[in-house]
Amino acid sequence: MRHLLAPALLALATAAQADVSDDIAARGLRATETALAALPSPTPSDRFALGGVRFLAGVERALQLRWRVGLSEGMAQASGLPVLRLPIPENPRPDPFEPAMIEAHFEGIEADMAGALDALETIRDADDVGLEIDTADLWFDIDANGTRSPGEGLGEVAGWTLSGGFAEAALPSTTIRFDTADAAWLSAYAHLLSGLSNGILAVGPSEGIARVLDARAAFDRLGRPKSPDDFSFEAMGGEWVDLAAMWIMAIEGQPDASRTQALRRHLLACIEQNRRFWTLAPREADNDREWIPNKNQTSATGLPFPEGIGSRWLAVLHDADRILKGELLIPYWRVGSHAGLDLAALLESPPVLDVAGLIQGAALVPYLREGPVASTQSLQLFTALVQGDSALYVAMLN
Repeated sequence: MRHLLAPALLALATAAQADVSDDIAARGLRATETALAALPSPTPSDRFALGGVRFLAGVERALQLRWRVGLSEGMAQASGLPVLRLPIPENPRPDPFEPAMIEAHFEGIEADMAGALDALETIRDADDVGLEIDTADLWFDIDANGTRSPGEGLGEVAGWTLSGGFAEAALPSTTIRFDTADAAWLSAYAHLLSGLSNGILAVGPSEGIARVLDARAAFDRLGRPKSPDDFSFEAMGGEWVDLAAMWIMAIEGQPDASRTQALRRHLLACIEQNRRFWTLAPREADNDREWIPNKNQTSATGLPFPEGIGSRWLAVLHDADRILKGELLIPYWRVGSHAGLDLAALLESPPVLDVAGLIQGAALVPYLREGPVASTQSLQLFTALVQGDSALYVAMLN
């Protein structure tokens, strides 16, 4: 999820006025959001800025919750979940962790993404958006002390992904100029994070987390081995067993159908906004510090975008769109090539889940049917074009 979220953290910090980048650097995201929201007659660039700052402020709030209760490493990062995966400084005196905080974490992300979309959805294709941001100005007030501290810069939080995964050093500063097409890209990312949050909330992980933590506390009272030099089964794999148990306990049971339906709607909206981006981007005639370039532009990030990447990515999204609408089925290992899993039906009316039923397939039988089955051809062609760096480019293109 680090790959998924990090590019959004860079592009979504956009602002209409020349001093917004400085405002974020000096006062932080929430103060900048308040100022932008109070503008009496906001321009399209102002609304784009507000949407971006709200997105980033939502990420900041989630990082603050993690820091407050000491979720800086270990199972939090190993989970791969949105925002939980990002590295943050360690809190030397954390508050007690409560399992319900994980659901609060994703409820907060969902609410902030809704606020971002409220601002972004007012931007029309004919609107003129043009704004610049220096990535060195972007930071998250992770410890909520109102000032920028070591480890809170964008490059420090997400530099590994933003550098393409080739270096652990802080990301060099660069200036990006965002335009109208990027409003669609930004909206797509907000829908994506909203969808993922709904997916996690659909299974309600709090009870499973509580059971695992209660068991760990009991093990501690009985002398659970904790030293990394201890070559016991617990020291080598205990956290992974606990993480797997949390997932299994979260999955089992009846998912919230309203949440799985919202997941599907947001993913479809993400695809729609992505298509909108690839309609608008080719119309651009300038080449001015671009985020994602068309074939006649270059990206200010330094990342090369091979010619034809837009059409190849749209082909991948076309397949995903048809799967989410039930027009294509997902291949399933226990049926023939003429049948598959109807993901749309499953998300609209999810079954009671149990791990044994999922592994053996009994829980999925009501959603298996005959029909056209999706292939991996579009994804394979996309991967070949980007020379195997598909995870990085998927993160950039969403």
